[in-house]
Amino acid sequence: MTSTPEPKSDSAGVVSDASRSGSGVGSSPSDFLLSLRGVSKSFGAVQAMTNVDLDIPEGQVTALIGDNGAGKSTLIKSISGIWAPSSGTMYWHGKEVNIHTPRAATELGIATVYQDLALCDNLDIVQNMFLGMEDTKFGLLDEITMELATVQTLKDLAVSTVKSVRQRVESLSGGQRQAVAVARAVMRESKLVILDEPTAALGVSQTAQVLALIKRLASRGISVLVISHNLSDVFAVADRIAVMYLGSIVSTGPITDYDTTSAVEIITTGTSLRATSPAPVK
Repeated sequence: MTSTPEPKSDSAGVVSDASRSGSGVGSSPSDFLLSLRGVSKSFGAVQAMTNVDLDIPEGQVTALIGDNGAGKSTLIKSISGIWAPSSGTMYWHGKEVNIHTPRAATELGIATVYQDLALCDNLDIVQNMFLGMEDTKFGLLDEITMELATVQTLKDLAVSTVKSVRQRVESLSGGQRQAVAVARAVMRESKLVILDEPTAALGVSQTAQVLALIKRLASRGISVLVISHNLSDVFAVADRIAVMYLGSIVSTGPITDYDTTSAVEIITTGTSLRATSPAPVK
């Protein structure tokens, strides 16, 4: 008996044989920027994520919500290439991809801004923006080009509260730090920006700045996946909601299909009679 060879993938994880379609939720992966079909992740005997189906449209904000331990962190780390899924398929623009490393995610155009932001407090904004990808000229750092690019990126995102791009990050407020982390992702031409609890521990005015920044990302055609426990923030910026419960996606749909009460019910029980079309618990 002749065995079928495994499809090969390039450096960005794109599988050359893209003829296989996802079995998922009645929609074609080609209609979305990123689609997950039957994605699961286990750590030994612990099943952290089970048969996740998720579609992320282009240029929209998708909010991923769920209680602590629901599997949100496992999901975003699988998309980000930190943990390879145990099973299931991911599609990028309808093509099957293997995102088994953070580099593969970056090459596709996926940037993740974690709650700790991964900024260096002892460096200034320009140095943080170009950390690991510095521009050089004649073997020396091209400080002028990097500074101009930083200024332009912050201007494009309407970040106007930063006095100087040569400020050390340690001198910035929480909202400004979040803006710098997002701007760094945008500068690297990301198509999908994942934000992990972007407004956690921020004040009212700083939260408003970050939410406005998220809306501007979507207006520029960049897809955003927001993980948040703050439902007020979710309903302020999201176009779509995906709810996780005990490691599975149990409900997805437009934000208009939900209200705060129905969202809380699904988060805590896995279902709700108030939502327009909640999916049953798997």
